Order: sequence, then structure tokens, then C-alpha cells
Amino acid sequence: MDLEALYRDLHSHPELSFAEHRTSGVVADALTDLGVEVVTGIGVTGVAGVFRNGDGPTVLLRADMDALPVLEDTGLEWASTQTGVDHTGATVPVMHACGHDIHITCLLGAVERLVADRADWSGTLVAVFQPAEEHGGGAQVMVEGGLYDKVPTPDIVLGQHVTPLPAGMLGAHSGPAMAAVDTMQVVLHGRGGHGSRPETTIDPVVMAAATVMRLQTVVSREVAAQDTSVVTVGSLHAGTANNIIAAEAALGISIRSFSEEVRGRVLSSVERIIRAEATASGADVPPDIEYGERYPVTVNDPEATARTNGAFAAEFGEDRIFDPGAISGSEDVGNLATAVGVPLVYWMLGGGDPQKVAAAMAAGTAETDIPSNHSPHFAPLAQPTIDTGVRALVVAAREWLA
Repeated sequence: MDLEALYRDLHSHPELSFAEHRTSGVVADALTDLGVEVVTGIGVTGVAGVFRNGDGPTVLLRADMDALPVLEDTGLEWASTQTGVDHTGATVPVMHACGHDIHITCLLGAVERLVADRADWSGTLVAVFQPAEEHGGGAQVMVEGGLYDKVPTPDIVLGQHVTPLPAGMLGAHSGPAMAAVDTMQVVLHGRGGHGSRPETTIDPVVMAAATVMRLQTVVSREVAAQDTSVVTVGSLHAGTANNIIAAEAALGISIRSFSEEVRGRVLSSVERIIRAEATASGADVPPDIEYGERYPVTVNDPEATARTNGAFAAEFGEDRIFDPGAISGSEDVGNLATAVGVPLVYWMLGGGDPQKVAAAMAAGTAETDIPSNHSPHFAPLAQPTIDTGVRALVVAAREWLA
């Protein structure tokens, strides 16, 4: 399998959450060509491949498939020019800005290698290609769609995520590894009117502005210094013209946390502030607060993580293994493990240009000079990222297979 060609094809044809129809077709065809039992349509567009190779443990390897509503600006020859329809019905540009094309490519490469080397191991390999990690909670949707009625229940769940760290590096953080996320869609109700007569209105733009500013105090004034949380207002929409005071304003909020105690406190504070600012503005109608994605903390099993990192060190050398620490980004891969009560190990895979990363870190400009996941400039190196990712999945799987 020409993995670099596959990666470029996937990168050129990104698809949004639960719209990964072409992608799932590419995956299913590749698995079929490898002689793997294929199950499609799990959780709308999810695909699973099962390869039974005698007695032994069952290992689940996972990759996510969806892309983001981002206009690509990488300059790559195979850059995406695709558009799609998002969950609101809007037509948006689409890009693999989080590296899920790398994830798919590496997992297909790992399946190919494990099938080819089947004389060297025994057990059952389950390869899960998940939809809608970015929007829609695809892991839980697959579970609720009967994933474990259609594939064998695993003894462990393994996976990886590409990052801007230097290509060729990898490693997993033990314990809470990625934050829980709670997203909110908030509608603030005012009273619209003419821009020249604000006294006759209840201005939702001012209400929204006050809410956004007050929300900045939640982490700084209500979360202890030794705890971690993030409150981000990622979208604010109101009005249609500069001489019209709108009737409502909409906020999109993302909240990250690493413990249930902090999570509960922050969510309570955010809701309190939203409602209090509406009251302070004299709103006749209380705000609407609707939750969207809600992923738990991604927790790597300590014993399984130590064992897997040890296998990585033996394969790649200690100098290529790092502890990424707890990451404030979020993932739903943990739902695949908790649904059946088995351990998870989820590691970070470097994809950045090592020379550029080293130079930026030396200059103290890594945060501005090295594009991160979700950036329109995010472009992992194809190599050695793909080779490292394939080898990592194979090594981790072999560590747990008989």
C-alpha cells in the first residue's frame, strides 16, 4: 500500500463529522483488499475491520476520520479545496486541520503490516475508524450503534494523535491525559429596535459583551491555582446591520477541565454568569443554554501506559520517547474503553519539522511560528510521521497480542 499517496488523497478530500462517506469507502476498500472482515455503517459512517488470528487477546486500534470547517492555507500541492455542509446547514470550507488523515493512514498501514506478519502473533485485531470526533461524539455513537455487538470486545484500546512536536517523537502520559470538554450554545434574548433609539431596546450585543468579559473571571478567580480549566468563547453572532439593535445574540462556549470537582464548579459558574448578566441587562426572557459535545477526561491506564511506553522505548530508543504531560485538548476515544471497562493507552505522535521546531523553541517563538492542530496552516510532515505512526501502532498492538 502506498501510504504517502493514500495520505495525500485523504488530505485532498476531507469530510465533516458524520459525512465521511468517501473516506469510509476508501477505508472499507483498503481493509477488504487486506483480507480483513469489514463492518460498515456503525454510528452512521463508522468502519471496523476484524482480523482473527487464533487464540489470544483482542486488541482494538482506533483512528478518527472527520475533518474541520477550516479554510486551508498550507500551500501544499495536495491542499484541500473542498467544501461541506456543517451541522447548522451552512456551506463551509473543509480541511484536515487536526491530522485525522494521518491517523487513518497510519492505522491502515499498521493493519497491513500486522496481517502480513500474522505468523508472529496470535489473537484478534480490531481496527476502528471512527466518525465525528470533532463534532457529534462519534465514539459514543458507535458504541450506541452496536459496535461491540458487531466486533469482539477488546482487552485494551490503543490509539494515537499527531501533534506539532518533532516528527519521529512519541509518548503517552499516564493518568488524566486529555481534558474533559463541555460545549454550550447560548442564546441571549434582548429587545430589538432602531440603532438611534437604544433606550427603547434591550441590547443583546452589550449583554453578550458583558457576559464574555465576566466569563474571563471564572478561571482566574474561581479555580484554584493548582487546578486547571479553560473557558473559551469561540463564537459570538448578533445583528445584521449597524443601525439595527438585534433581538438576540448567540455565544458558542467551550469548557475544559481535568477533574469532576473542577468541572462541576466551572459549569455552575458559567451558567450563573450567563443568567446574571441577562438579569442585569433587564432581559425579559432568560437565556437559552444548550449543551453540545460533552466528553469525559481521557485517562490512560497507568500500568498499561508504562508497559506500552516501555515497548516504544525498546523499538525507537529512549531519546525518542517523551511525556507530553496533561493536554487541555479533548478526545472521545476513552468512551470506546469505558464502555466495556478495559484500559486505554492514547499517545501523542510528533508530526512537526524537527529543524523548524528546534529553531522556534530556541528562539522562544514556538507558539507563534509552529502551527498547531486546528490551524489553517497545520501540515504534518508525511515522513517520518507516517512511518513512526505505523510502527508505533504495530509495536503497541504486538505488546498486547500473544
